[in-house]
Amino acid sequence: MKQTVKRLLAGATILLAGLIVAGCGNKKAANSTTTVKIGIMSSDEDIWKPIVKKLKKQDINLELKEFSDYNTPNKALTDHQIDLNSFQHYNFLDSWNKAHKTNIVAIGETYIAPLDLYSTKIKSLKEIKKGDEITIPNDATNEGRALNVLEEAGLITLKKNVTLPTVKDIVKNPKDLKVTELENDQTARSLSDATAAIVTNDISANAGLKLSQAIYRETVNHRSKQWINVIAANKKDKNNKVYKKVVKAYRTAATAKAIAKVYKGTAEPIWTK
Repeated sequence: MKQTVKRLLAGATILLAGLIVAGCGNKKAANSTTTVKIGIMSSDEDIWKPIVKKLKKQDINLELKEFSDYNTPNKALTDHQIDLNSFQHYNFLDSWNKAHKTNIVAIGETYIAPLDLYSTKIKSLKEIKKGDEITIPNDATNEGRALNVLEEAGLITLKKNVTLPTVKDIVKNPKDLKVTELENDQTARSLSDATAAIVTNDISANAGLKLSQAIYRETVNHRSKQWINVIAANKKDKNNKVYKKVVKAYRTAATAKAIAKVYKGTAEPIWTK
């Protein structure tokens, strides 16, 4: 009888120990979080902050890593310093992959931001005079795009069938304009000297430029897909379920409102179209 009781007590003790271990295991699982580091431009911080809070409820700790230039976020991604980045459009991404032999892919589209020609000195294209200076970004993608915008505005003519032209591809310049290439983050500052400048939306937001100061805006049409901005990852992570949750958390009505507020109408959420 005593042996039977001892065996029953021993079994109960083992069972209880098992339940305690299982209980601790469930608690640990419930409190575990996944950290995802994403590289963004500094101007996008106010867009991403609410998304960080939203993802915390899904046990995802989204860390924002801010960059101020276009040359480092992709390098940081391929060096595994970050897991994702959100700063570039398809054209920039394709050009980067070709130039650096990398395998970065888009896992979600964010917004499209037409390029604007800004001026603090004049109110319309008609006021541009012979010999005036116009500044443009000097990185390959934005320079080519900016020159296409100047051609679209009727200010210059470019060599035909050149996808990403440079200033050397200007074949007609009726007003003998001085087209100056600058680092992207210097274009807005150049407005104190230049007559006008092509400024990307993130730089214009940081500089406090208003859309009303733009004297020309790039046309958005069926050929504009290459200018859609994306959330990007290394190719091996393109189907990562956690990263897809980040994309889903971004593409909401709340984010669309944040984009409108931060960029003052210069960027348009792509998922609302």
